[in-house]
Amino acid sequence: MQLDETDTQLLALLSENARAPVATLARKLGLARTTVQARIDRLETSGAIAGYTLRLGDAARPRLRATALLSIELRSGPIVLDRLKSLPAVESVNTCSGRFDLIVQLAADSTSELDETLDNIGEAKGVKSSESLIHLSTKLNRPRG
Repeated sequence: MQLDETDTQLLALLSENARAPVATLARKLGLARTTVQARIDRLETSGAIAGYTLRLGDAARPRLRATALLSIELRSGPIVLDRLKSLPAVESVNTCSGRFDLIVQLAADSTSELDETLDNIGEAKGVKSSESLIHLSTKLNRPRG
C-alpha cells in the first residue's frame, strides 16, 4: 500500500495520541470526519496500522531499566529465546549486527530483581557472554510503533 502525505500526517497524529477523537484528527488535517475514519479503516485493513498500545508514564514504570547485550552460541537462538521469554523482567528481545547477537530490554522494580534476572540470563544454556547497561535517565523518548 502506498501512503500519501495525508496518511503520513494521520499516522503522526495517531502516534502522538492513538486515542484522539476522529473529529479532532479531522480538524487538524482539514478533512471531513468521515474521510479520516475511512482512512483509519483503510490503514488498519492494509496493515499500515497493526494495533494500538499503551505507553506508561514515569509514575507507572518500574524504577530500574537496563539493556543486556548477549553473545550466544551458534544455533542456540530458540533455546535462549525460550529462556528469556520465561523471565518476567524481560520486556523485549531484538537481534542485532555487530559483536553481540541479541539486545534484551529489561525492567525491574528493585536492584535485587534486576541482579537475579541478569544472573539468570548469564547462566542460560547457549549464552556465551553478556554485558549489561543500566539506564539512568531518559533524555528523549520517541516511539514510532
